Amino acid sequence: MKRRRAMEANAKTAAGIKTVDPVWEAVRAGARQIVANESSLANMAVSAILNHDTFELALAHRLAARLDHDDVSADLIRQAFAETLLDAPEIGINARVDLAATLERDPACHRAVEPLLYFKGYQAIQTHRFAHAMLKAGRRDFALYLQSRSSQVFQVDINPAVVIGKGIMLDHGTGLVIGETAVVGDNVSMLQNVTLGGTGKSDQDRHPKIGNGVLIGAGAKVLGNIIIGECSRIGAGSVVLKEVPPRVTVAGVPAKVIGEAGCAQPALVMDQMVLVYDLASPAE
Repeated sequence: MKRRRAMEANAKTAAGIKTVDPVWEAVRAGARQIVANESSLANMAVSAILNHDTFELALAHRLAARLDHDDVSADLIRQAFAETLLDAPEIGINARVDLAATLERDPACHRAVEPLLYFKGYQAIQTHRFAHAMLKAGRRDFALYLQSRSSQVFQVDINPAVVIGKGIMLDHGTGLVIGETAVVGDNVSMLQNVTLGGTGKSDQDRHPKIGNGVLIGAGAKVLGNIIIGECSRIGAGSVVLKEVPPRVTVAGVPAKVIGEAGCAQPALVMDQMVLVYDLASPAE
């Protein structure tokens, strides 16, 4: 009875979202454009987007199609995702916010349909959201399978225990690694080959805690149970071993504070430029 009430409540929520859902309407508009302009991709656009009534169903279908394997078929993954959405409807809400963030911050993204269909960074983050919810629900093996399969397909390895906020933009995605006890706040942007790693062999809290609004440049390594202050900026290729104060820029190996963050929300602006004279005279 309790589960039925939860399902009915989720259905009402989904119905409410369907009536006023600008993200979903923008995705569908992009799919219709693909059908009109690129006949060779029409079947994909219809099956992945236009055949579905809600954003959540389209998301589950597209991810399952990408993760399909002889070990676990797309149909089984799709069914598991549908069951997970009943208990974790926030997945769809957060996925919408991530999509809007990608459209806003990535200059290579021109339509809302593109992250859902093509961007493996976006797809990897959404796969993690399902894996995390499954882990919390006691489906550890399925969650670990999704982590493994996502790593194979998207070249992104995120432990299912990682807590990730909303408004995440993962640009390119290739080579991203996030360890088990890491926490990522809201409105964070990360580029390729970023590592949020642990140190030592302890099974305790050993990974970074990334504050809201942080920008982490390509190839940066953040190691250990350290706090990266909100709205800070980590330069590309940096190795961060110590805590970072809020609203500053750090760069170098090892990383040092070289100045202010440059703007109120670095993750939204996506400015990765670190001036040469700043690196030559790092602030203490």
